[in-house]
Formats: sequence, C-alpha cells, structure tokens
Amino acid sequence: MSAEILMNVTPQESRVAVLENGVLQEILIERTDSESIVGNIYKGKVCRVLPGMEAAFIDIGMSKSAFLHASDLKFPKELFNGDIEDSKEASRSASRTPPISKLLYEGKQVLVQVIKDPISTKGARLTTYVTIPSRYVVLMPNAKTIGISSKIEINKERRRLKESVQNLNKKTGSKHGYIIRTAAEGVSEDLLRKDIEFLNKLWLSIGEITESAPKGSIIYSDLPLVKRVLRDVVSEEVTSVRVDSCETAQRITKFCEQYITELVGLVSHYPGERPIFDLYGVEEEIQKALKRQVQLKSGGYLIVDQTEAMTTIDVNTGGFVGHRNLEETIFKTNLEAAQAIARQLRLRNLGGIIILDFIDMKDEEHKDMVLAALGKALEKDTTKTSVTTVSSLGLVEMTRKRTSESLGHILCESCPTCHGRGYIKTATTVCYEIFREILREARQFVAKELLVLAAQDVVDLFLDEESESLAELQEFINLPIRFQVESLYTQEQFDVVLL
Repeated sequence: MSAEILMNVTPQESRVAVLENGVLQEILIERTDSESIVGNIYKGKVCRVLPGMEAAFIDIGMSKSAFLHASDLKFPKELFNGDIEDSKEASRSASRTPPISKLLYEGKQVLVQVIKDPISTKGARLTTYVTIPSRYVVLMPNAKTIGISSKIEINKERRRLKESVQNLNKKTGSKHGYIIRTAAEGVSEDLLRKDIEFLNKLWLSIGEITESAPKGSIIYSDLPLVKRVLRDVVSEEVTSVRVDSCETAQRITKFCEQYITELVGLVSHYPGERPIFDLYGVEEEIQKALKRQVQLKSGGYLIVDQTEAMTTIDVNTGGFVGHRNLEETIFKTNLEAAQAIARQLRLRNLGGIIILDFIDMKDEEHKDMVLAALGKALEKDTTKTSVTTVSSLGLVEMTRKRTSESLGHILCESCPTCHGRGYIKTATTVCYEIFREILREARQFVAKELLVLAAQDVVDLFLDEESESLAELQEFINLPIRFQVESLYTQEQFDVVLL
C-alpha cells in the first residue's frame, strides 16, 4: 500500500489529506481562530471541586473551564503530603483512591495537559499525567515504566528497543518513563538517544517556566497541524508529502532536517495553478463526507446519523440483488459495508459510542467474517477503537476515542430553520395551529379584525384548500381575517395580530 499526504495551507486554515492508494482516508483541519489545544500543558487553577462527580473544574485561561476527573489525577502516597509524584500505574494499583476533595481545593495550582478539545458546550478534558511526544518516543515525566507500541509485533525488535531505552536511561541518568512509538521500529540507538535527550531538555525547561508562570497560563503548546502530521501520521508507507504553500514547504523541510531526517526527500512544493485538493479529487470527497447517505459500489448504501449521545450507521442492500440467494447478497453487502464504515469513521472523525446496524445475517460464520473484516479495516486507524460482538438485536456496538470535533461539526452548523432536528412541521400542521390560535385570541381579547403573518406556503394553503374552513371560522368568531406573507418567516413561524 502506498500513501500520499497533501497539505493545503492558507492564512485562515490548514488542511491535510491522507490518501491511501489514491483514495482519501482522512482529512484533518485546523483553523487559525480555533486551533486544537490537545497536548498543550497549562498551569491551571482549581475553580470548583465536585465531590459527587469525583471531578473538578480547572481554569486554564479559556472562556470555558476545563474538566478534570479523579481517574486522570495523580495522588501522593501520603494522602495529605505536598506535591504529587506517583506514577499512573502506582495510583491505579492503590487499594483505595482518595476522594477528590482530599486532593484538590479551590485556588490550588495544578499542572495539567489537555487530552480532549472543547466540544460543543463542554470544556476541554484534562489530565495530570503529562506526556510529551517526539518522533520515536513519548516522555512520561517521573514514571518508571517503558512501554512499546503494540503495532511493533516482532518480539526480537521489541526486546532490542526496550533494552536500548533502558541503557540510554542509565547513561543519561533519566528518571522518566517512555513509550516507544511505532515509528521507532528499526531505528538506531543513536536516533533514540537524540529523541530522549531532546525530551529531557524540554521537560526541564517546562519545569523552569512553570515556577514563574501565572495561574491559568499556557506552559507548552503542541506542534501546529502540518508538523504534527509529519511527527504522528507519516509512516514508511508514505511516498510523498506535497504542500501548496512554498513558505510552509520550506518550514517543514527544515523541521524534517532537524527532527525527521528520513522524510526530507519526501517533502515537495506543489506550484500548480489548479488547487491541489481539486487535482486529487479531495474537495469532492469532503462534500460526500458531509452527506447522510454513503453509496457502496455494489449498489447498497450506508445511512450515517450523528447525534449528541452517539452515532448510528445503518447498512442497506439498496439496488444490490446478488446472483445466488438472499443470504449471499446480505453477506457481500455487509462485507463491503465493513470496509466503508472503517473509512467513514476516519474521514468524518466520528468518536464516542457508535452503533452499527448491519443487515441481519443468519449464518454465524458470516457474522464472524464480517466482524473480522471490520477489525482488519480498523487496524489502519491511528485512533483507538473497541468493537463488541453482534448483539441479540443484530447490532454491533463500538467506541472510537474522541479527541476533537468531527468533520461535520467543524464545517457545518445546525440548520436555522429546523434547529438541528432534520425536519420541520408541514404547512397543513402550521395552518391548523393558526386556526387554534385565532380561536384562542378571539375568545380572550376584543378586536375589530385579525391579521395573520405567515410564510408563503401557509398563506397559500389558507386561501386555497382551507378557504372553506377559513370562511366558517370567520363566521363563527364574527371577525374578518386578513393574511400577509412574511418572506423572512420560516414555514413554522406565524403571528396573529389584533387590529
């Protein structure tokens, strides 16, 4: 499999497209006025402790207070002793977690890191288990463990990497823990040493800045999107990184020369007049990713519905009728849908709880094969996912870690007419509501005439299909009723004015 990375950079936003075998798999967007803060470290101040929720709200200098749960909070061996130094593993293995009210109080300063961007009405999610990533390793300050990415599968290589980091720890006198990233597979001990030395120096500088920094201030910010992608997303399968901004191309080339030397020859500037996303069909794919329906090659289709609580994906056979029997048709549609679902999750950046409604299958072997196909397709996803078995209702429940807004939430907003419901009342329904309102007004108030302000379709209905009912109503209340079309009114809006 070959992969390409395309970067479209403007003063207002940066967009990064990840293509695999020429097909768009992922789109990442960062806007200047709403940059991601995941990975940023702040000197926070506790503004409210919620013992009933085992959580606290932390002021990190943003409009909305950030959220810190007790499970993301380090605590000391001695419950009431000073600074927190235990590792996450030691905290989790403790026989009893102290109440959050024993650990935090209003006004307390705490060093925190953002693990989830503010989403919708929720503030950022925080942790006190700070981690700082580089190309090959992730620093875990004051921890004692050395972890290795599960995607490095060869045991001999896993042992080599772990021994290399342990040796480097002894040589440098480091007291920190590290996670060895997938990109470290096959790299020399010298490259690992450079990464570790860089991270140790960075952590020392963070400690110095923290001492003098005011409460609620930022201590460390993660890399911008175009550099973050090179550090986190680029793998040996990537054959090129094309950037449509000459200045950005030069900047990330220097970044690669300093930190990721193996990528230097892959970065190039795209000078063409035609927009780079148009050239590769990315813009068209983005528009498709905003639609509710996803067409499958076989003729079947997916229906994707994103709500506040969860996302549901329904699989339908559509125009696909198969060649042998119904069970085979369903099985083939579900197999194709499994691949498409994995792609849509990455492309739309869907997170949280996701319910997959595959077409009901009777054959247990078919169910297992569809789940296996889904699992294999999800292996390419760098975001953590978890999939359950097929339930008694034929549904597959899964989760995908949510760290930022979905593509739809970044690019779109709720419809001002339906306010996100996805539907509006019919003209007939509104017409009957106006009938009831006229009766209500006529009984309560004295007037010589009534004026109804409504949308064009509603007024047309009154003067056409409902004209006889309107005449009967005027006779019943003994008042003339006039209508006036308001072009700015939605179909559901109306006013009954007493004259």
